[in-house]
Amino acid sequence: MFRPRVIPCLLLKGDGLVKTIGFDNPRYLGDPINAVRIFNEKEADELIFLNIEASRPRRGLFGRLSRTGIPLDVVGRISRECMMPLTYGGGVRSVDDIRALFGVGVEKVVLNTAAVENPGLVTEACDAFGSQSIIASIDARRRPGGEYEVFTHGGTNGTGMDPVSLAVELEARGAGEIIITSVEHDGTMQGYDLELTRRVADSVGIPVIACGGAGSLADLRAGYDDGNASALAAGSLFVYHGRKRAVLISYPSRSELRAVFGGA
Repeated sequence: MFRPRVIPCLLLKGDGLVKTIGFDNPRYLGDPINAVRIFNEKEADELIFLNIEASRPRRGLFGRLSRTGIPLDVVGRISRECMMPLTYGGGVRSVDDIRALFGVGVEKVVLNTAAVENPGLVTEACDAFGSQSIIASIDARRRPGGEYEVFTHGGTNGTGMDPVSLAVELEARGAGEIIITSVEHDGTMQGYDLELTRRVADSVGIPVIACGGAGSLADLRAGYDDGNASALAAGSLFVYHGRKRAVLISYPSRSELRAVFGGA
């Protein structure tokens, strides 16, 4: 029986696992390898790791702006432990970066900031490696007037772009999937931004992964039914437990997922 993919979306900062709220105030959760081992045991559908430092400008020596690189050693260790498809995003700026990630065992690569600053990279990457291995990621905030705006560099840089128009362009350039994330909903556990997800999903013919805000299995179902997403990603739902957000890595059992999506 068909059901949408349910994907833990985990955040890296340095070599540690963290979680944010509204893309800010990362809370250290522990060693990502331990989380991967638990998700192996729980038979998660896939794993997405996003490096939250790699694309954010940082003030370095003499106040110069710099960015961290892709931590291939960390990603390689994660890949060697991971028994399900692994996706990585963060700081990817070239075909050589993508090739290096595939070289350490990553199966799909996420392009976010680079897809906006250099959309030709999406075309180049899909031509080189195939659309099935390239995911375009869009982070968006709602404007005061109610419309949405695309943000890059870890949610810090407004672009003035409409997420639907960007999604259509990225599909035309060959992206095999799109992750759509609401910056405001990130880490709130109050549910996806269903309007944002639905607008993007209805505008393209490729799979759309909802991300940002899921706090229950019912939220996952709503992302599928009302957001029209093809897959559901979540972070807090799979790393926290209870109202006090105690750290507890978890993933729903197959029977629980059947109960949620049995009619899907």
